Amino acid sequence: MHMKDVSAEPADVGLRPLSARSVVLSLLLGTHPPQLPVKDLIRFVEPFGVGGSTLRAALSRMTAAGDLRRTDDAVYGLSDRLLARQRRQDEAVRPRTRTWRGDWEMLVITATGRGPAARADLRTRLASLRLSELREGVWLRPANLTRPLPAGLADTAQSYTARPDRPAPELAADLWPLTTWSATARALLARASEARLPADRFTVFAAAVRHLLTDPVLPPELLPADWPGDELRAAYADYRAELDGPAGDSAG
Repeated sequence: MHMKDVSAEPADVGLRPLSARSVVLSLLLGTHPPQLPVKDLIRFVEPFGVGGSTLRAALSRMTAAGDLRRTDDAVYGLSDRLLARQRRQDEAVRPRTRTWRGDWEMLVITATGRGPAARADLRTRLASLRLSELREGVWLRPANLTRPLPAGLADTAQSYTARPDRPAPELAADLWPLTTWSATARALLARASEARLPADRFTVFAAAVRHLLTDPVLPPELLPADWPGDELRAAYADYRAELDGPAGDSAG
């Protein structure tokens, strides 16, 4: 199979063209521990139309760019930066929640004098914690996640436990685009059920993982009816189980 056999996909579900880099990163991000020898990588990427020379060139570029680390025995693994991304992906696929009792996490940004890059980086960090911005400098989410807040945030923000006056479902609907998220998840599930070519399926489930990273993981009582988050996670888990290849437990 060659790359030209992969059908074109609309942008509304976030599908990206398959490349040697995207296949390698998706594979390693789903592998525990995230490292594989070149011979196993070659065997895995072949069904996606990536030849050995193309793969080796991509590995060299990714190592130079700081995406990968190479050991003396030709084993490639994720860099520290991408290990953090893998942890976020793992949490997206298997979020750790607790019973929600009506409390909300609230972070108020207290640092001043930060430049645009620092502000953008902080916004990205807070969004990755599944917080949403109510107004500039005030971030909220229901207190139903077991994850702690990073210690480094104490330098830039103060955290509180809050009980907003507004009805919780109304507030959640304002903070997150729940209808849009659900529609995209449903579209990805439909694409997954229709996809037959290995590259098409791989591309769909890579997009599914990216979409799960943006799932707010709200308590069930704050979600619209027929929320597809768990269904999308289950479909991805089934796909990982059916994958044959050196990663064994996953790719995506």
